[in-house]
Amino acid sequence: MHKRIAMFNHKGGVSKTTTTFHLGWMLASRGHRVVLVDADPQCNLSGLILGFKGETEFEKFYEAEGGNRNIRTGLAPAFESQPRAIEPVECVAVQGCDRLFLLPGHIRLSEYEVTLGIAQELSGSIQTLQNLPGSISYLLDVTANKYNADFVLVDMNPSLSSINQNLLMTSDFFIVPTSPDFFSVMAIESLSTVIPRWHTWAERARQNTTLKSAAYPYPATNPRFIGSIIQKYRPRKGSATVGFQKWIDSINDRVANQLVKTLRPLGMVLPDNTYQAVPGLLPNYCLAQIADFNTLITKSQDHRTPVFALTDEQLGHVGTVLEGDRAKRQEFEDVFSNLAEQVETLTK
Repeated sequence: MHKRIAMFNHKGGVSKTTTTFHLGWMLASRGHRVVLVDADPQCNLSGLILGFKGETEFEKFYEAEGGNRNIRTGLAPAFESQPRAIEPVECVAVQGCDRLFLLPGHIRLSEYEVTLGIAQELSGSIQTLQNLPGSISYLLDVTANKYNADFVLVDMNPSLSSINQNLLMTSDFFIVPTSPDFFSVMAIESLSTVIPRWHTWAERARQNTTLKSAAYPYPATNPRFIGSIIQKYRPRKGSATVGFQKWIDSINDRVANQLVKTLRPLGMVLPDNTYQAVPGLLPNYCLAQIADFNTLITKSQDHRTPVFALTDEQLGHVGTVLEGDRAKRQEFEDVFSNLAEQVETLTK
């Protein structure tokens, strides 16, 4: 049975796509079969993996591939009332990594936002909309089953949209990526208010007889918080600088003393002893703190390869600069290897 993990924060610029790509690759390298879902209409994850830079390349991809090769066409039977059932998406095998697959995004996925929002607000009271709230989860499930996936990682856009509400509340687990700044602190406070509202809606949806009897039933899932990730800070002598540490501490405090306390009565966190048994888990539910790797991220994107899988030739340096790059590459590998092990343990 696969486990679906949503990468969610309605603040942008927190490296959700980078995290999804690197964590998925690392889990695959550890023997798991992984499907990466690009649910962001900006399609950054698809662009990274496919090597696309703009809308023109995506349009050519959609035209050339045809058929059921992206998330929008996968959902079209439900959202466009087509006379056919939802079928698994034909995923893209990720170059250079066995067992890793991409469910491509679509730049027009957001066109389904309004219809889904209406369907979710009316909770299935209109017959023609009853299949929509469960359709996204159904598509991800049948696609995961087609590829015998162990993990499904969902890269979400930075918004409080109806699609994000649906994706989060139908996942098994979720991670909140952050960056050390004022806006991430505010985002954690905001999520402490928003997620309980979404939970209330999901409870009603799970109990709604119309949605339970739909062609794509709304699933009886309650997502659980795995932890946060803090990224993109500048280090000095192996640790965050004082300015960044201030925001790291603030984020950790808000997560532990506001977000988790809000989620616990809703059954959306794991038992305390589960977190405590995880090796390397930082205080306050922080899975990892990842420094800014500057040009290595750019090289990773250029070569469509994680930082920890870049070869010396791809690093493109010699001498002491190459030695420095190798050290950073190893540091990145250690961080994501530890993160993957934590995810394996917390989702058992």
